[in-house]
Amino acid sequence: MKASAWTKGLPIIMILLCVACVVPGVVSAADVPIPNIQVSFGETDEPQQVAKSLQILLVLTVLTLAPSILIMTTSFTRIVIIFAFLRHAMHTQQMPSNQIMVGMALFLTFYIMSPVWQKVNDNALQPYLNEEISLQQAFQNFSDPLRTFMLKQTREKDLTLLVSLTKGERPETPDDVPMTTIIPAFILSEVTTAFTAGFIIFIPFLIIDMVVACVLLSMGMMMLPPVMISLPFKLLLFVLVDGWGLIIGSVIKSFN
Repeated sequence: MKASAWTKGLPIIMILLCVACVVPGVVSAADVPIPNIQVSFGETDEPQQVAKSLQILLVLTVLTLAPSILIMTTSFTRIVIIFAFLRHAMHTQQMPSNQIMVGMALFLTFYIMSPVWQKVNDNALQPYLNEEISLQQAFQNFSDPLRTFMLKQTREKDLTLLVSLTKGERPETPDDVPMTTIIPAFILSEVTTAFTAGFIIFIPFLIIDMVVACVLLSMGMMMLPPVMISLPFKLLLFVLVDGWGLIIGSVIKSFN
């Protein structure tokens, strides 16, 4: 009986020893001073300090909007929509997964946009970091290559629609169109182009689904889902024709 009582009380003793070892460490850690960060607004007689503060605020704002800028002003939108249509046409559920599709679209965007970003780096970022140009000139040099790329990919019909809906003076040339009009027109054109490519991608897989459904119906297998039978044939067709190479090559060529 004494041995059993000692055995039952052993876990309680171990817990008390652990607490006794941990508490001094916690108390000593609580004595360590933790630095705090304060943000204050004060008066200054130097306009340069105000300008630097505004520049920092502008940079933080741009970094906050960087994902939206990357998605809406580059080739990312068209690529990811086409990949989504491909996955739905093949009925592969979540294969490839969303992470893989977004990663592929992101690196293809880097590949397609590398000439544009190289011009931005040479004409805007590096001269500004070397204090050769002002912030306004750097922003202008940054927007010019991006404007050229978006105007090249924007359909004239979409640009005309957005310009007609804009109140104010009508621009005489495409160079006079503001970025606030070019970006929505570019997004509209990208979505339209991606949906057109998705329709073309759907056609061969839809034909396979129809043929398999007709064969199963003629054999009286109405309870068997046609998608279950057509999926291996879709995968076989996609592999035999080098589907990924055709789609990625067509997407890259569409931006050239």
